[in-house]
Amino acid sequence: MKKAVNSLTNQHSLILDSLAEGVFTVDINWRITSFNRAAERITGVSRSEALGKPCFEVFRADVCGSGCVLRRTIDTRIQFTNIPVYIYRADKKRIPISISTTLLENADGRIIGGVETFQDISALKELQKTLLKEYSCEDIVSKNAHMMKLFAILPQVAESSTTVLIEGDSGTGKELVARAIHNRSQNRKGHFIAVNCGALPDTLIESELFGYKAGAFTDARHDKPGRFAMAQNGTILLDEIGDIPPAAQIRLLRVLQEKVYEPLGSNKSVATNARIIATTHRKLDRLVREGKFREDLYFRLNVFRITLPPLAERKEDIPLLVDHFIKRFNHHKGRSVAGIAREALAALMLHNWPGNVRELENAVEHAFVLCSDDIIRLKDLSENLMPPADPGHLPKGMSLLDVERRAILKALKRNNGRKVATAKELGIDKNTLRRKILRLGIQADAKQP
Repeated sequence: MKKAVNSLTNQHSLILDSLAEGVFTVDINWRITSFNRAAERITGVSRSEALGKPCFEVFRADVCGSGCVLRRTIDTRIQFTNIPVYIYRADKKRIPISISTTLLENADGRIIGGVETFQDISALKELQKTLLKEYSCEDIVSKNAHMMKLFAILPQVAESSTTVLIEGDSGTGKELVARAIHNRSQNRKGHFIAVNCGALPDTLIESELFGYKAGAFTDARHDKPGRFAMAQNGTILLDEIGDIPPAAQIRLLRVLQEKVYEPLGSNKSVATNARIIATTHRKLDRLVREGKFREDLYFRLNVFRITLPPLAERKEDIPLLVDHFIKRFNHHKGRSVAGIAREALAALMLHNWPGNVRELENAVEHAFVLCSDDIIRLKDLSENLMPPADPGHLPKGMSLLDVERRAILKALKRNNGRKVATAKELGIDKNTLRRKILRLGIQADAKQP
């Protein structure tokens, strides 16, 4: 009998050692009871050193405290898959790994420990960095087809001295695009001056833009340069140009036409070579029809127009953007958050994002405040992002693929099964939609387009 048990144990060890993934088991006191060869290679800790030790002494991960994934599995009986965390190897090198967990139970169903499998994802992280570079332009991140076209033409736009009009909802990243144009332009050594036209009172906007001479009005004791003077040899961003008052519109028109302006209280023209980029969340052509914006100024501004889609139309960018913001906040806040749990990412994918990319950035920063370990979890998100508790929304443990499948099914239903209309609503190509339908096994009782 003893020989049979030893033989079975040896077979068990041989099987574990043949796996490319690291595997270890613990008893209910968190002491390691088995440790395979891949686990030795990844951690730099030998099997003889690991056996009998508490697992947190071997892995020294940030989640080994209150965020232990294996503990959560044992406490809740929920298995976790591909959770990214960081551990410290025996040589004190910090590396990213992906872990999955399950229970160890005896014949009576009583929990006697847990199993964790893990793999070194350092190469994957490097690949993600490479892909992030491919899908980024300056500080803008996207793999959306519309945005990728923008990335392709942005260098040409930047090299020209053309006036650019950038349209898009608040929070879509209009100023980021404007800065990217400036940073790649011939004026990049000059200043980038941003003016929020909607934030300045009508009585001040002209003096802010064009400056004034001493004595131009009460309390004007000294000459003051305006924003155009500050942007000389650089770029001036006229943010929310649709809110500029009529009197300033007339003066701005002359700047665009003749490249000169007069400071308040002066009768001498000043030349400007500042490149003008204007942004707006409003439709200027509609304001022109309503008589609220000068048509001639609109035509002068609308030389090259860029339209940014809302985040709701480019949800495929959410995982990329979340990873981008996690890296940024890790750097700024001195943290080491490895990633986001799939349930939390699924909740972000379901949200409509009326505040667009800026709202998503704020959501990640909020999660950083509450996140106590290596992973942003569902509980770390703000309440407005929490999925409703009814079964029509996000069930516990739903994967990102489940969320994608549900989103496609709902969009197909809203569009009466028309795939072209569905693809347009989801912001993807119709051939991409067909591939997703096939991959996700969606049986659409759908009319063909």
